[in-house]
Amino acid sequence: MSKKDYTGLTRNILELVGGRDNIKSVFHCVTRLRFKLKDEKIAKTEEIKNLEGVVTVMQSGGQYQVVIGNHVPDVYATFLEVANMSTATSNNDSGNDQKVGLGARFIDMISGVFTPILGVLAATGMIKGFAALILALGWVSASSGTYNLLNIAGDGLFTFLPIFLGYTAMKKFGGTPFLGMAIAAALVHPTLSTFTAGKPLYTLFSGSLFESQIHLTFLGIPVILMGYTSSVIPIVVAAFVAAKVEKGFKKVIPDVVKTFVVPFLTIIVMVPLTFLVIGPLSTWAGSLLGAATVWIYHLSPIVAGLILGGFWQVFVIFGLHWGLVPIAMNNLSTLHYDPVLATTVMVCFAQTGAVLAVMIKTKNKGLKSLSVPAFISGIFGVTEPAIYGVTLPLKKPFIMSCIGGAVSGGIIGATAGKLWMFGGMGIFVIPTFIKPGSSLDMSVYGAIIALVAGFVVAFILTYIFGFKDPANKEKATTETKTAKVFDKKRTQEVVSPLKGKVIPLNQVEDAAFSSEVMGKGVAIEPTEGKVVSPVNGVVTTLFNTKHAIGVTSDNGVEVLIHVGMDTVQLEGEPFTAHVQQGDTVKAGDLLVEFDIAKIRAAGLPVTTPVIITNTDDYAEIKPTAKESIQQKETLLTVIG
Repeated sequence: MSKKDYTGLTRNILELVGGRDNIKSVFHCVTRLRFKLKDEKIAKTEEIKNLEGVVTVMQSGGQYQVVIGNHVPDVYATFLEVANMSTATSNNDSGNDQKVGLGARFIDMISGVFTPILGVLAATGMIKGFAALILALGWVSASSGTYNLLNIAGDGLFTFLPIFLGYTAMKKFGGTPFLGMAIAAALVHPTLSTFTAGKPLYTLFSGSLFESQIHLTFLGIPVILMGYTSSVIPIVVAAFVAAKVEKGFKKVIPDVVKTFVVPFLTIIVMVPLTFLVIGPLSTWAGSLLGAATVWIYHLSPIVAGLILGGFWQVFVIFGLHWGLVPIAMNNLSTLHYDPVLATTVMVCFAQTGAVLAVMIKTKNKGLKSLSVPAFISGIFGVTEPAIYGVTLPLKKPFIMSCIGGAVSGGIIGATAGKLWMFGGMGIFVIPTFIKPGSSLDMSVYGAIIALVAGFVVAFILTYIFGFKDPANKEKATTETKTAKVFDKKRTQEVVSPLKGKVIPLNQVEDAAFSSEVMGKGVAIEPTEGKVVSPVNGVVTTLFNTKHAIGVTSDNGVEVLIHVGMDTVQLEGEPFTAHVQQGDTVKAGDLLVEFDIAKIRAAGLPVTTPVIITNTDDYAEIKPTAKESIQQKETLLTVIG
């Protein structure tokens, strides 16, 4: 699919999720566009699922996830261009006000913190794994420059992981990312090691689980120095608190000195607070969490492997797998290995085994062609195309892949498999089972056996028990799915909801409107702050900020009136709504009043697009030829 095709796809996605005004944030992981929407009910989920280039749609953890596949980075980049969004805007979702459960918020927080660095984290893990592999095979020595340089390249990110997490966590919590980095840099400052090298001043909590040697004090308060390199929990907690502290200072510090005084006060408060309280408590909590998970795992590693391996793909579907990521990262920083996530990393091969069986057995040309890229991506650890495109729709192959995954997880548990580094997926995960500086052991051989066993079991079960092979039919293109039979005798007049100057839509500053992504129409520079209904119909959309309102006519014409540009940030202050969503209205009825002076005082344009959002349902949208217009005069003629 070319970039031109991505433009068409992203325009459709933008429209069907409710437009830019319904998007709080958007970012991507390995295979999905992850939206935070103001109102998920507005999004037309079934229509998005039917778009060519979309695998499926998932709603989980407070996120609206559009599964794209391996080319999601290109789709994401094109989406930002089409929606006229910057990466900073697209990732800032701190203002989410949807009511979601505690578990959903936790999953959303974890994915938001770790997703931005997941790719480079996997890449550096692969480099470190490769270095461990060539050392274990005897191709290099531990003292060679080649080995050490590769190991440094792979280990650098993990060593200074708090700095990277300081950025992503602070951004996720709505603070200034570089403040998070500054706090994290203090935690891993090399000077700290000089304090622990000498004789301690005294010992705190002597004889208890929390016994700690005190090497320095701050204003007479003992500082419990912990090892924060490679740590996870301390900086995430510190960033959460720092974001709150920064917001508090922003409210009271004058604007003229806010740029440097707010960071100054935030750092001078947060660094001592992190060293004195947050760091030690978080480190102890992390150690207890690691010990608890390993204790549960060792009750029966085989059973743990069977359960985690068998249900891992189910976790992936609902986004629940993110709950295990911080546990694994914490184990790597506290125990220097992780046995929990190790049981799941070969599940992708069970999925590819099931896909191969489908590819060989099916007589459906579309399914066979879809299975090929799904199989290839599965080999490299990306299973969403296989799950959503092949096995899950066929049901039985998905169940068989879960059985194969359970077998692979059980084998890894039985052979005491451990991940010694985080990174790598699919075939690249094998070197991560090699303990740095050691030779190949049963942990590595067990991982390879698990890979083969999971693949073979899922393949054989899928091939023997089969599936209901869908009948051959060509997959509809986006244009085919949205095509309508036009009736040119059917017309609908849309009257002007505003009094003012008529402006061609392509002259509007916002590209989401000027590019006609949202639909065809015109814009009006209003001279009076009153919006009336343009048709007889029903109010189908009314944003809680009251800056945009949608009315669907009795004949099905969908009209969107968007007062001003970026007026959503005014949070409804200059607007007064006289109707509610679901009200029946007639052309000319007062819908909304707004204060033009207040909008302009905020530095925002009052130019108001009036567009037909279901433009594709009609043959032509003909605008008025007038340069200025009164309310209730014909503005658009919709020809069906």
